[in-house]
Amino acid sequence: MTSFSHLMKLPSGLMVGRKLEDHLLAVGLAAAMRAANFGGGEFCRQAGLWHDLGKYQARWQQYLSNQQDQDAHIEGRANRPNHSTAGAIYAADKLGPTGRLLAYLIAGHHAGLPDWHSAEQGRAALNYRLTQARDELSDALKAEIPSDILHVPADLALDAARCESGKGLGLSLWLRMLFSCLVDADFLDAEKFFAPEKHAQRPEPVRVSALKPLFDAYMSEKARLAEDTPGNYLRASVLQQCRKAGLLPQGFFSLTVPTGGGKTLSSLAFALEHAAKHGHRRVIYAIPYTSIIEQTAEVFRSIFGEAVLEHHSNLEVRDEDENHANRLAAENWEAPLIVTTNVQLFESLFAARTSRCRKLHNIVGSVIVLDEAQCLPTAFLTPITETLKL
Repeated sequence: MTSFSHLMKLPSGLMVGRKLEDHLLAVGLAAAMRAANFGGGEFCRQAGLWHDLGKYQARWQQYLSNQQDQDAHIEGRANRPNHSTAGAIYAADKLGPTGRLLAYLIAGHHAGLPDWHSAEQGRAALNYRLTQARDELSDALKAEIPSDILHVPADLALDAARCESGKGLGLSLWLRMLFSCLVDADFLDAEKFFAPEKHAQRPEPVRVSALKPLFDAYMSEKARLAEDTPGNYLRASVLQQCRKAGLLPQGFFSLTVPTGGGKTLSSLAFALEHAAKHGHRRVIYAIPYTSIIEQTAEVFRSIFGEAVLEHHSNLEVRDEDENHANRLAAENWEAPLIVTTNVQLFESLFAARTSRCRKLHNIVGSVIVLDEAQCLPTAFLTPITETLKL
């Protein structure tokens, strides 16, 4: 039986599909490319190859053939067969403890990262799925699955040094970043198939290095028009100090400036200098209040135009409303300058939902500016600072 990962109905009424193996190979490659920045390329490639093994099941193929909904391939909706457990079981069977870690990514690629054992989740817990849902894998393996999909690598291993760092946070964060790569690759490959016209409209990401000349020109003009006052002199001094600090080695920095002292633009000057010095990919500007974020984003857009991505709760879709259409607009933070809230940033680091974690891999290699850092909740300071150090 020919297997498809997706089906859709054309205006003519004809149902068309795509080979499942093409989807698996494409997601594996795209996920590996995303994870290459932090040493998880091969690990993520394997997750991509096995994440939809369950779609080889005869009952899944039968289900798809009876659907006219382009969201039919998403599990977790009423009466839709599970397809994410088969690959998770296969990984755990073939790769032992390493495969069990892969199983977290595969089992959660639609519904979110599962717990290993949780009374609250019951049957959704990963240990239950790995032991009690084995028929999903056996049914899938009855299909003619290409050998390059089922191939088990002999040298797949964790980045032990990275996983052991960060007071126990290293392994958790590394897996979450891998999960982010898998989810983003899966969503974008589905978009490319279902909505090629929208996928083609995605602009090539602007490099953060392209922002610095625009910023320097803007600040030069601003200085030219500024009056010769003590206040403007102090603002210029703060700006110059921030530019110099941007050339220092990577680490944590603090900036204390009174209201009206030019803190927003000066801190951005630091971030752009630091990104240029150390080859960072983007700047993330996190602000505690939505009332301030919109104003800040507007200032940045006046300098950089569409290179600025504004993302906060007022623009977000609820998890339970997630579907094909709004998933196309979901933010994966593929932009050089992100203006967001503390809530969005830290939920990306610690939440389990796919819509929250999808952008996590794009935080790697970023300069993060925490505006009004004194507003961070003290109870969460330890996990926040320890994670940012990794």
